[in-house]
Amino acid sequence: MRMGWALPLALAALLGIFVGDVAPAGLVEAGLVAGLLGWRHWRWMALLLVAALTAWPVLQAGSASLPQGLSREDLQLQGRLLQVEPQGELTRLLVAVEGCRPEAAPRPSCERLRRVRLTLFDAEGQAPEMRPGERWQFAVRLRPPTGFANPHTFDYAAWLWRERIDASGYVRREPAPLRLSSAPPRPARQGLAYLDRRLEEGVARRWLAALTLGAAERLSDDDWARLNATGTTHLVVISGLHVGLVAAFTLLLGRGVARLATPTRWRLSTWPWWLAGASAVGYALLAGFAPPAQRAMLMTLVGLWVASGRHAPGPWQAWWLALAAVLLFDPIALWRPGLWLSFLAVALLIVIWQGRQRPRGVRGWLWALLRTQLLLAPLMAAAVLLAFDRLAPAAPLVNLLAVPLVSSLMVPLGLLGWLLAWIPPLSALCWWLFGVLAEALHGLLGVAMNGLPVWLPAPWQRAPLALALMLLAACWALPGVPRRLRLALSLGLGLVPLSLAPPEVAPGQLEVRVHDVGQGQLVDLRTANHRLLYDTGPRFRSGYMPLADLWSRPQRFDRVIVSHDDLDHAGGVAALAAHEVGQFMAPRGEQIGVPFAPCKAGQSWQWDEVTFRLLWPPPGDNAEWSSNDRSCVLLVEAGDQRLLITGDVGRRVERFFLLDVEAPLTLLVAGHHGSHTSTGPQLVELLDPRQVVFSAGRDNPFGHPGDGVVRRLRGRCLWNTALDGALSWRLGDATAPRGEAMRDLTAWRGGVGDRCHGVESAPLDAL
Repeated sequence: MRMGWALPLALAALLGIFVGDVAPAGLVEAGLVAGLLGWRHWRWMALLLVAALTAWPVLQAGSASLPQGLSREDLQLQGRLLQVEPQGELTRLLVAVEGCRPEAAPRPSCERLRRVRLTLFDAEGQAPEMRPGERWQFAVRLRPPTGFANPHTFDYAAWLWRERIDASGYVRREPAPLRLSSAPPRPARQGLAYLDRRLEEGVARRWLAALTLGAAERLSDDDWARLNATGTTHLVVISGLHVGLVAAFTLLLGRGVARLATPTRWRLSTWPWWLAGASAVGYALLAGFAPPAQRAMLMTLVGLWVASGRHAPGPWQAWWLALAAVLLFDPIALWRPGLWLSFLAVALLIVIWQGRQRPRGVRGWLWALLRTQLLLAPLMAAAVLLAFDRLAPAAPLVNLLAVPLVSSLMVPLGLLGWLLAWIPPLSALCWWLFGVLAEALHGLLGVAMNGLPVWLPAPWQRAPLALALMLLAACWALPGVPRRLRLALSLGLGLVPLSLAPPEVAPGQLEVRVHDVGQGQLVDLRTANHRLLYDTGPRFRSGYMPLADLWSRPQRFDRVIVSHDDLDHAGGVAALAAHEVGQFMAPRGEQIGVPFAPCKAGQSWQWDEVTFRLLWPPPGDNAEWSSNDRSCVLLVEAGDQRLLITGDVGRRVERFFLLDVEAPLTLLVAGHHGSHTSTGPQLVELLDPRQVVFSAGRDNPFGHPGDGVVRRLRGRCLWNTALDGALSWRLGDATAPRGEAMRDLTAWRGGVGDRCHGVESAPLDAL
């Protein structure tokens, strides 16, 4: 291969991924046919083939999802367990699908499913023990690979897509899961079992499993908290550092043997380089061949080629060649933050060291290490900020000690212990030394975490801060920049955090956000200086509360109104313990788990020229009303625009407060998630809501929103969190408010392709 082809190959791979992501089906096949017709131009055909090879997996990634017609249907599924993660009363399973069929007919086929994520509930502790590698048969109910869509939160649907998980769901109790075959022997699993026999539970065993076998799942929550807070998570994944160390050790050993065997020709021997490459591949396979290990293996192989000096590419050609190889091997890796973190780090290292002399002596190497770490720190901080929404102030200082400690001592000691496993005393000595260092590093991370805790910038701060950090890294890493200019730029960029100001809500305006929390409700209301939360979202059977993931930083709420104590409205109250709440309100007679002031009709207050009024329930104990019909009903007026939230009250209750609301209504949060029991004809006729939002779960079993309610509201602008994700409005402006949705409906199969829509549910006899 000519070295000038590295960049075109990488660009062809990137082009193919782009085409696969945006192009309609059939374009890749047409491109291949065109390439075959032009076979005489073999160079262009080769690039076209590379583009097609990367486009095809991206096209296929979205085509294997669960068909909509099988959502929540009973399915029989057979597959091999890839991961088993016990979490108290439930177990998370990742299954490679080998067979799938619906129990009822006729139904769409589910044979195209490749991997599914299942939850096994076992409150009684009667479920059989499961191990990765075993083959099982399950009765399951699945749903398409979707997640909640809220601003500045973890995109679960995107994560499922990156991991090529085509559906998620749960295992049914009947019929019980059936083991079809036991797990075949695997080196990594056998190694973990050996560690469990040799070492007691503790830091040494957990970190040895993570650093040498890639078993990062063995790390505890405390371990991850320390690593995240100090920017050192890269140390415990099988990265280029670990694979490179294995390859370098094998190369040194091989060249040493070659020097003894052929003293006059040892420099010309090629077998040590091949042996080093084989060891890199073998170690990646031993570590489970996860995407980080695959990427590290490919980059190490290219690095060995560069270091061999035999017709090897230059550093930048090698960088492009490694990128092309990684993308050809796994095109979906382009969407994984780890790929860009590793390639950005290598690119900056090339910029830092290209054209510089090799350091001499201990002092020279120490200065080189310090300089490299300081120059890498801003760029890595920017990348981590964009990928994970956090900054670790301790990272530059901690990595100065942690990187050489892990790479020069801990990993070699851990690997040497495995090599000497057949001599138990020597192996035990290596692992004892490893344990001493692991305990010391664990303690160092704890001190750094407490002294310089992780910083979670607000969403409006992240992009400017990341840009400032990238410019800071560039002005110091790029050669030829005058020192005075570097100092001036550094000073100016250092003032960026001080110049950032949060977005403001003007007096008289109301910012409304209906969050996507599945089958539940959570509405966030902000004025210029105050904030109110109406309902807290659901708590699911697994114990998960969507509210817990909405904000990475502690929030301040002047008031939290819980409409009533159903779990889909009050389920997230416990998660508010991490935030500051001025006052809770709920109907008298309800139990929400915290002290609260009763809400009752006639209460009103004004914040920043915005008026809040409670229209229901009436004063008294209201024992004659059901929990749903006791819901707090809130009317908010910003200028001549009005918002009404009715909780779960039914049509009978709606008639009690209709005359207290001036028509037309600007925005209505439909009652009871769009159930036919609420949002009655009288409310629609008298209040004439211009925009209506249904807070409901996608593919919910209740058929919300009801088809009759949707037909009743036809002609208005209708929204649904199940389709649109979180929705935002600003009331009180001179212009008519327009909803801003998180999701683009055109990206959803079956979406109606427009922002104001009406989706009618199939009628259910149960409703």
